[in-house]
This record gives sequence, C-alpha cells and structure tokens, in this order.
Amino acid sequence: LQAATTRRGLSVDYFDKHIMTSNNTLKDVYLNRVSAFLPNAPVGNDEMEAVLGMAGDVPSRVRRMILRSNGILSRHYAIDPESRRTTHTNAELAAEAVNGLFAQGVPAEAIGSLACATSYPDQTMPGHGVMVHGLLDMPPCEVFSMAGVCAAGMAAMKHAYNAVRTGEHAHAVSVASENASAVMRGEVFQSETDHKKLENASPEIGFEKDFLRWMLSDGAGAVYLSDRPNSDGLSLKIHWIDLLSYANEMPPCMYAGAEFRDGVFEGWKHADADYGRRHSLMAVKQDVKLLNENIVRYTVEKPLSQIAAKHGIRAEEIDWFLPHYSSGFFRDRLSDGLKNIGFDIPQEKWFTNLHSKGNTGSASIYIILEEFMRTFPIEHGQKILCYVPESGRFSTCFMLLEAVKAV
Repeated sequence: LQAATTRRGLSVDYFDKHIMTSNNTLKDVYLNRVSAFLPNAPVGNDEMEAVLGMAGDVPSRVRRMILRSNGILSRHYAIDPESRRTTHTNAELAAEAVNGLFAQGVPAEAIGSLACATSYPDQTMPGHGVMVHGLLDMPPCEVFSMAGVCAAGMAAMKHAYNAVRTGEHAHAVSVASENASAVMRGEVFQSETDHKKLENASPEIGFEKDFLRWMLSDGAGAVYLSDRPNSDGLSLKIHWIDLLSYANEMPPCMYAGAEFRDGVFEGWKHADADYGRRHSLMAVKQDVKLLNENIVRYTVEKPLSQIAAKHGIRAEEIDWFLPHYSSGFFRDRLSDGLKNIGFDIPQEKWFTNLHSKGNTGSASIYIILEEFMRTFPIEHGQKILCYVPESGRFSTCFMLLEAVKAV
C-alpha cells in the first residue's frame, strides 16, 4: 500500500499521516444480536416430495440416495403443505428475520446501514435490499443488495462490519435469506417434462437439477452489529472476515438462469423464451463432479492456509468451529482438508444444524449462529471460527469471533 502511494506521486509522509492515522481510528465491532426465521412446520424426508410436487408427475429416482448422503432429516419450506401455495416471498423471509432483531430490543430508528443477501431474489429489479427495506418499519437508511450464493450472506455481514468499523455508522444490520423452494417446485419443470413426453422420452429431469431439489431449503437470519458490546449477556467481537474467490481459476459450478451450451456458459438473456421453458433455464443446477473434486481444495486448503498465515492463527486457539457445508457427505472430507494443512480442529468442537434446519444457502451461517449463541455454554474469551464455502464459482469465507460476556 505504501509503495502504491509513492507510485501515485504522494509522499511517504502522506501515507504515514493519512493512511496509518485512519487505520488507528478503526473501531471494534461486536455482534450483539442474532435472529433466525424458518417458515412453517419442519418437513421430514418422507413428506418433502409431496410438498414440492413431483417433476413430470413421477417420483424422483435419486431422492432417497441423496438424502442418505446429505444427512438432512428435516427442513422448512415457504409452502403451505395442504394447499401447496407460497406462504412467504424471499423479501418477506428476510423482513421476518430483521423484525426478530427488533423484537429483541434492537433500535430500528438507529440502524444506519442495512445489507441484504440472497442467492435468488424475487425479481431482477429492483434490488433485493430495497424490497426488504420496504417491508420494515424503520427510517431511511443506507441499503445494499448482495448477490451470489452461500458467501453472499457473509459479504453482507462484512459490509455491515466495515460500516461500523470505519465509524461511518454506529449500528448496522445484515440479513441473508433463501426461498429455494420457489424454483424447486414440480411446476417449475412442467414445460420441460411435457416436451419430453411429446418426444416419447422419460419425463425425468436431469440429475444436475434433481440433485438440488433434495439439498436446498428456505429460511433467513439477521445480525445486529455495533461498536460496543452488550451491557449484559453475551456479545461476539468480530476480529476479521476474509472472503476469497477463485473464479480466476475455476468455472461456474452452481448456477441458475444460465447453462453451458456447446461448452460456452450463457445467461438467460441469450436464450429465447421457448428454449428457456423447455430446458428449465431458471432452475438451480449443480455440476456435482466438479463440486466433489474441488470444494475442499478451493474453499478450505488453499484459502485457510493463506488466511491463517495472514492473521497468525493456529488451530489450537479455536474453541468452536461453525462450518456451513451443504451435505453431511462433506463433513469428514472437510476434517481431512483441515488436517492436510496442519489446522486440525477436533470434531467435538464443531457445531452445525444442517440435519434439522437443512441447507439454507447464504442464510445458513446466520441460522447456525442463532442456535449456537442460544444453546451453547460459551465462555468469555473463547474463539469461534466460522466457515462458509460457495460452489457458485468457488469462493469461501472465514470469520473469527471472540466471546465477550458483560461483567
């Protein structure tokens, strides 16, 4: 940074007086409150196909296999199980989570920055963030919309963190929400399966689409950040949040509104409407082979080696590990990846609620944090490492927290 300053024709004195001085005024940031919202009653494995509906009016041949592998036992959908009508939009899920913060005493009128994340918003325009803000009883404020997949939730949290850290805002909220069921219902694939029937082909949808129908679910979570710890109870001091993308090395792996055609990745705007319907272009898809071969290397081994060296942290310092992984299939592989880089965290220090809350994408780490803070005997000074991988085009995030209990 100093070298860049001198290259721009500015003196070293400028660097010392302005850049270094501003760094000395950065504030500590605390996660004071967390809220989670999960729509409707939990849906068990034997009920989920009835709630989502069958694609092509035939039962999925891979559902049981995928559920055995991912270890998810229940999840939540924004769908009425009786009428199969939608009960919440994506923005409404997010607003419910933020309202959960207000119900805990967070001052809505003091929030200066609201950062909202999701993988799949309700509309392409306006931005997701302003749609959430429009549902909340709070005054005008700075609003950001974060796009992406799982790491989008942490991008929103990092924006809120930086807003407080720089002193621009004393109070900030970040929220992540997913309404995956809206693009996984059987009706979404109707045009594709009807076209296959006309061609006397099996109405089954491709594995890259069917796979995710049994992996993803709905929910939202929100956090309130400020520049001081709670006067009573527990706060989590945020030491740092590091996000890294390897899109410069890796192709898209999980995507929607696009597909590979003749080896070229093309978005929905390049396809005519009929083609889009016949190929369920807006459905979420996953290259499972690419995922399995690269997820640990690109979201654990490479980035954590760099991040641990950057911050000088060792595995022995970590009291709790909160990983978001999409499937129980990856748990032992994640553990092996940590061991491979000399950062072994024993699994008795891990906490995830994937089995009971499902994979809620960008909202997952918020939902994990909410249950962890509410139910675990966290002690003052304990260090908590959070891990959020993203297979969209292979990104990852690590966050280090420290428990602070009021004296």
